[in-house]
Order: sequence, then structure tokens, then C-alpha cells
Amino acid sequence: MAFVENIALVFVAGFLTALATGLGALPFFFFDAISDRGNVVLWGFSSGIMVTASLFGLVEEGLAEGTLRQVAVGMAVGVVLVVVAHELLLDADIDPREYEEADFKKLVLILGILTVHSFPEGIAVGVSFADLGLEGGAQLLGFTVPLLAVFMTVAISIHNVPEGTAISIPLRAMGVSEWRMVWWAVFSSLPQPIGAVIAFTFVRIAREFLPYGFGFAAGAMIYLVLTEFIPEALDLGSELPRGGKPELLGGIGLGVLLMIPLAFI
Repeated sequence: MAFVENIALVFVAGFLTALATGLGALPFFFFDAISDRGNVVLWGFSSGIMVTASLFGLVEEGLAEGTLRQVAVGMAVGVVLVVVAHELLLDADIDPREYEEADFKKLVLILGILTVHSFPEGIAVGVSFADLGLEGGAQLLGFTVPLLAVFMTVAISIHNVPEGTAISIPLRAMGVSEWRMVWWAVFSSLPQPIGAVIAFTFVRIAREFLPYGFGFAAGAMIYLVLTEFIPEALDLGSELPRGGKPELLGGIGLGVLLMIPLAFI
């Protein structure tokens, strides 16, 4: 029974990160648009959070649980699986404009593509709960929750807000209503609670794979930052002075400054 309760808590944590994506649509309740400069800063902010959470959360904990080789192997597998998934899903870059116009079959494909992007974040949440119920955690709703799990859930949730904003921008251009933008933003992160539950279950049953799990999530997330987030930001900032690089670096710095203190609480 306790295991089922633990699964439920992990699912809720993953679902909260998905709901946080919907917060990214809230600015459109008050503003008609977000400037390219602001969007570049948001992508940089999200990138800073992801890299910091990966290095000071997942990699550090992986090294505490295992060897550098195990963590490195996990990171490599995470990168390879993301690359392979992209290759299998040839139309891997789906414009959110297609959400509104898609039939059921297309939505299933879109959800599969979104899984490539958001599933690693769910895995990061799931493996961070590996020590759920053990000593040394914080008391929350009757559970002893690892501090790493709190850190990763907060980190992924904050990271998801700019993602929700990025998804909402093209939908806004189509005239989609604010609440539907919130829904589509949350929809884009629905694989996260599923990934969290799968990862948690796996590392609890086969705990010797925990260092690989930490490495897998870190490798996949860092790879996504380097190959998608930063290029997307630079593309958006191409018309800005110096190609938007100062805004990007400023956003990354803000993300790092926000998350590093949380990593040492």
C-alpha cells in the first residue's frame, strides 16, 4: 500500500510540473504579445535552470550514489535516446499552431513528439524521489520527501513556465483564447508525470541503476538545452543587436543565480 501511495505522490509532483507550463500562458491574459527580447531572455532563463538542476542536482547526486563512469554512461544513453527518438519522429519540430487544427491521429503524433522533449524532465523528477520515505528528507503531507525531489520539482516547474510562454506565442497569433492556450501549454508537458512514475518505479526496484538514471536525465536535459533551447533563443534574437546574445546570457545568468542557492538548502 505504501508503494502505491508513493507512486501517487510522484505522479502528483510530475503533474504539478506539467500544470506549471500553463502558467506561461497567463501573461497573455494581460498583454497582447511578448517582445523578441523578452522571449530570448525567457529561453536563456529556462536554459540556466535546466543546466544548473542537471549539474548541481542530478549529476552531483549520481556521483554520490555511484561512480563517474556510471553517471557518464547514463548521460550518454540519455543523449543517444533523444537523438534516436528525433530520428524516428522525422517531423520532430511541431509548430503549436498545428495543435488547434489537428485531428485525433495528428494529436497522438504531436504528443509522441512532445514526449521526446518533456519525458526526460519527468524522469528527472522521478529519479529524484528515489529516497522517498527514507531518513534525511523533509516532512510533507505525511511523507518523508528527499530534498533533491523538492529541488528538482521546483526547478522543472520554473523551467516549464517559459516553455508555456513559447508555446502560447504562435497560438496567440492565431487568435486562440487565453484558456485554450493554458490547456495546450499543459498538454505539451503531460508526458512528465508519466515519465516521473516510470523512472521512480524503475529505480526503486533496481536501485543499482540509480546513478545511471541520474545521468540519463541530466544528459538528456543538457542535450536539449544545447541543441534546442539555445538555438531557438538565438534564432528569435537574430534581429536584435549582437544577435540577442546579451539577452540570452543574461537570462542564463538569472536562471543559474536562482537555482544555485536552492541547490544548497
